[in-house]
Amino acid sequence: MLFASIDIIRIVREAGWLNIPLLICSLVAAFIIVERLVALRRSAVIPEHLAEAVIEGRPPSGDKRSALGRILEFASRHSGDVDATKAYARLEVIKMERGVSYLDTIYAAAPLIGLIGTVTGLLGAFSVVDPLTRMPDPVQFTESVGYALSATVLGLCIALPALIGSGHLQRVIDKHAAQLDVLLERVLARQALDGAASVKKP
Repeated sequence: MLFASIDIIRIVREAGWLNIPLLICSLVAAFIIVERLVALRRSAVIPEHLAEAVIEGRPPSGDKRSALGRILEFASRHSGDVDATKAYARLEVIKMERGVSYLDTIYAAAPLIGLIGTVTGLLGAFSVVDPLTRMPDPVQFTESVGYALSATVLGLCIALPALIGSGHLQRVIDKHAAQLDVLLERVLARQALDGAASVKKP
């Protein structure tokens, strides 16, 4: 019922040239959300067979296509260098966050872009004055004020999915980061035991 009374086409038309930056924001936000959802799926970050190998203490097979695989490969090449391995793991987490910060910018900027349209629309509404009464025409004034908010409506419609997408992606990244940290600690502990055992050998 609510949406039936809203002229979506006119809202877009009244937004004018601001449709261009708003469209760019919406396309960029959609691309980032879809691309990150694909890149952050569990099989691309923490494959099940690699996680099981780490948990069971078995030597995992190399798989540089996943974040865990790259961390394990780095840890095997730099055995004993705990700080370097942890730094590389942090680098992999930063890679997972790529693009998510732009969503924060979009959900903050889109309503502000829309606000520009609202302000300019209100200026136009107040400038329409009947030459006889020297007062704004009530009908036209009310209609102009209503559609002056068109760009802001579009900005909010873009900001909301960007905000939700950013929050969801950040939770996924935090979950993956925590799991990688646990698995990395097991790998480092295993390397420490192996190193200690090799030192004890005559």
